[in-house]
Amino acid sequence: MKNPPLILGITGASGAIYANRFLHIAKKHGIAVELIITKMGEAVLRHEGCESILQHKKIHRIDDFFAPPATGSSKYSGMAILPCSMGTLGKIAAGTSNNLLVRAADVCLKENRPLVIAPREMPFNEIHLENMLKLKRAGAVIMPACPHFYKHPKSVEDIVDTVVERVFNFVALPQNSSAIFS
Repeated sequence: MKNPPLILGITGASGAIYANRFLHIAKKHGIAVELIITKMGEAVLRHEGCESILQHKKIHRIDDFFAPPATGSSKYSGMAILPCSMGTLGKIAAGTSNNLLVRAADVCLKENRPLVIAPREMPFNEIHLENMLKLKRAGAVIMPACPHFYKHPKSVEDIVDTVVERVFNFVALPQNSSAIFS
């Protein structure tokens, strides 16, 4: 039985390489991913040299509230927002649902589906921390893009993959995630 797809949200925060590596690893392991990209997310993808993501086969328009991720009736394994701007994080925390990405995150929370938010900004101010705490209490996993160096990475991709691996551990179904990085 095939698992439902994951949703990957991409915002205007720097760190397009994280989204790129997420898609690369998902494809390598046969994990279906659907994208929602903000307007600034598109601009950052181009600016940081990851515009190939814009050719992904399943991208939902940011303003399409009739797209499947807008409703709990559609089946998804979970959602990762990688990278996540503080603006988007704040909108999710406020429950604004003013675009499809924010609405899809809201749906994951209300349906108790995994939602991983990877903020890519520092330092955090008090508003950022309050919004993160609010989302954590609502059921999201807050996972700042903080790579580790335990495995002695040899490339930028190896460093980025330390974060992507952690994200997959939370959003992928157990039978997928254990095989991905073993």
